[in-house]
Amino acid sequence: MSRQYYSQRNGTNPNMKGLPLDDVIELFIRVFNQLRSDGYFDEAFGFICVDAGDLEGKVRDPELEMLLTIRKKGLWPIPDKAPFYQEDDLFDVLEFLYQHVSKPIEGTMHSYGECGMHWETFNQLFGRKEFREKVNTVLSHYEHRYELSADGEVLHRPEAGFEPIFEADLPTTDKNVLSRVSAATLQYRRHGSTIDDRRQAVRDLADVLEYLRPKVKALLTSADEKDLFNIANNFGVRHHNDKQRTAYDTSIWLSWMFYFYLSTIHVVLRKIEHDGRK
Repeated sequence: MSRQYYSQRNGTNPNMKGLPLDDVIELFIRVFNQLRSDGYFDEAFGFICVDAGDLEGKVRDPELEMLLTIRKKGLWPIPDKAPFYQEDDLFDVLEFLYQHVSKPIEGTMHSYGECGMHWETFNQLFGRKEFREKVNTVLSHYEHRYELSADGEVLHRPEAGFEPIFEADLPTTDKNVLSRVSAATLQYRRHGSTIDDRRQAVRDLADVLEYLRPKVKALLTSADEKDLFNIANNFGVRHHNDKQRTAYDTSIWLSWMFYFYLSTIHVVLRKIEHDGRK
């Protein structure tokens, strides 16, 4: 939110921490209805013509398609079923719609009976971009932090201030590093990720640093290098032994370690790249 209004600035707004699921779903239904009316789902799901009746889209039976892909009944039609969605249902439908949205580009106006535009040309890339922007505006009001990614997956939204690190490219062509960091980031942020999932993600990032350790040695003092790996080795993340410290708030510490290691990997790779140019 770029602007805060009176009750938000003064902390008297009843929804300072965000809206509950039911209210977010209500917002989603209204956004979906607008997009549907504007033709963003005509290519996929078809539309109604006052002369020709129901005109099919590429997905002849959306309810069947949802059952085949999401493996759930009772999600379609969205305006009727969405008020009964659970969180998982909403996120499944958002990802499903992302796969089928397309922006209408060219068409002909059917003026009889105020039928409206019959769109004939569509652009999926533009449609997905605009759908994601609108959905993320809706999700930004949710009391839990989620967003729809550029790949069409609902993920945990980064902690405030860390958004740029997920947008920045890693300055390396090493596929081992790129694939491990990408997989760890996705595992950590994925909706429904467990503590074990997050611990594994932190472990994988620590392994990337271990892989880079020979180059890290040249960038850090011996003591700093030791401290860097001490965190993962002695706080119940990598190795398992009775000397490890485990009496800490796992969720908070895993979050801190994840961002710490991810940031360190970016710094180390940028330093390596910089020194390599000299």
